[in-house]
Amino acid sequence: MEHHNKKARTGKGEFPTGVDLLHDPTLNKGTAFTEEERAALGLRGLLPPRVCSQDVQIQRVMANYKKKSTDLERFIHMVSLQDRNETLFYRFVLDNLEEMMPIIYTPVVGLACQQFGQIFRRSRGLFVTAKDRGQVKQVLQNWPQKDIRIIVVTDGQRILGLGDLGANGMGIPIGKLSLYTACAGINPCHNLPVTLDVGTNNEELLNDPLYLGLRQPRMEGEAYDSFVDEFVTAANDLFSHPLIQFEDFANQNSFRLLRKYRDEICTFNDDIQGTAGVILAGIYTALKLTGGKLKDQKILFLGGGSAGVGIADLIVMAMREEGLTEPEARRRHWLVDSKGLVVKSRDNLQPHKIPYAHEGEFLSDFLTAVNKLKPTIIIGVSGQPNTFTREVVEAMGRINERPVIFALSNPTSKAECTAVEAYTWTNGRAIFASGSPFDPVTLGGKRFVPGQGNNAYIFPGVGLGLTACGAKHAIEEMFAASAKALAGLVLPGDLETGCIYPPLTKIREVSAAVAAAVAEVAYQRDLATRPRPENILAFMKSTQYQPTYGSYL
Repeated sequence: MEHHNKKARTGKGEFPTGVDLLHDPTLNKGTAFTEEERAALGLRGLLPPRVCSQDVQIQRVMANYKKKSTDLERFIHMVSLQDRNETLFYRFVLDNLEEMMPIIYTPVVGLACQQFGQIFRRSRGLFVTAKDRGQVKQVLQNWPQKDIRIIVVTDGQRILGLGDLGANGMGIPIGKLSLYTACAGINPCHNLPVTLDVGTNNEELLNDPLYLGLRQPRMEGEAYDSFVDEFVTAANDLFSHPLIQFEDFANQNSFRLLRKYRDEICTFNDDIQGTAGVILAGIYTALKLTGGKLKDQKILFLGGGSAGVGIADLIVMAMREEGLTEPEARRRHWLVDSKGLVVKSRDNLQPHKIPYAHEGEFLSDFLTAVNKLKPTIIIGVSGQPNTFTREVVEAMGRINERPVIFALSNPTSKAECTAVEAYTWTNGRAIFASGSPFDPVTLGGKRFVPGQGNNAYIFPGVGLGLTACGAKHAIEEMFAASAKALAGLVLPGDLETGCIYPPLTKIREVSAAVAAAVAEVAYQRDLATRPRPENILAFMKSTQYQPTYGSYL
């Protein structure tokens, strides 16, 4: 075709023409190109003759979406739309956010990662492999967009509650960055999903003829560290200090990498810090129902990994603000891992658990720990389903008038208990939140709306705040401020149904408020590199990307 690789200059700038324009999802408007645009940009004959508005296109997307019979087919449908027309994709997601969130991210993204080799259509994101050592910067330079402000990177070792999925984990950074755009309004052109393919120890994948990653055991030790360091250094230099978010790294690496880089670059780990922010917000809101104070709570975790310890660390900070010393605050947090209660007498504890290893009797199971410690709040981050048994939940109901029960493991199949179980076993007295969504429950004529402790309430706003003010680093105080901002948006009507988070339909408002809280901390702590706007909240709202078509003429 004569127009191939040609560009046209109009009053709005220079654009590719013809099929090149139609094949660029960041620019393509499909049938919404006007007659004048079609003439100027070499599109005549390449599209059906009718010019359709975005509203008509949305109707077509929804009609096809409704014909899909499984969630995985719906996921593929949405990915295909994103591959063709990003603006239309984000408009559709925003218009149908509550329905779309579980499809484009948890829980369906977990299934999509497991079947990544089977459903792969078109490459999205950048695969940086162990074979690229010494050439990582050159690989990053292949990415077509140059103004990158947020990178989400995984090595695929701990994907949700599903374990080592190797290169199949690419679905996570892609999905996460889709939420950055949908929820916070980060322009998708500024986002880069990255998978560090260092191999996998998942024998099923290594033997799968359709697996698309490196067929080798995981790189470990010094070689692994130097490879990650090469990536971080190259990305930080090439893209001028972007936010680098580490996602779904295994516990043995997640804490270590966060400690290593948090004072060198702008970075955070959403599994550790984002989860902590959203759960602290849920606790703040739950206390409006129980009438208690944060410093008086006793919290028992099922699971001693990055999420649990990250939550505990942030609550400790918040308790210190209420007057407790750090040892006093830590003493109010207990962990039960796969071996039992974490106490000082245990040998070979991982370093991140040691601050929560208290003097006390070793207890081998969670139910015994509940009965002995009498917590006001239990938090499940174990990845083990059905572990908040009827006996556990009923024990919490005996100990507390309003037991707070957070079953946070993702996807839904991994939740420690369901919303129905939590409400039924406590006769509707539980304050319940989960990681993946559960439907409302009607019990005794009363309707309960389970809160979803979805990290999307926190991390997109944190990313918006950090990038908008040019923060040098992300600090814990920002996540505590985010939690307060989120809790402040829960209305009395939400509380009446037992819901401790605002509806997802308000996510853009939530993200702007979180971003403003983050930026305020950055300015107070002299971490911002851009001038302080007169009205931070208004500024955050003004920067949000809107998925509407512009004119090319």
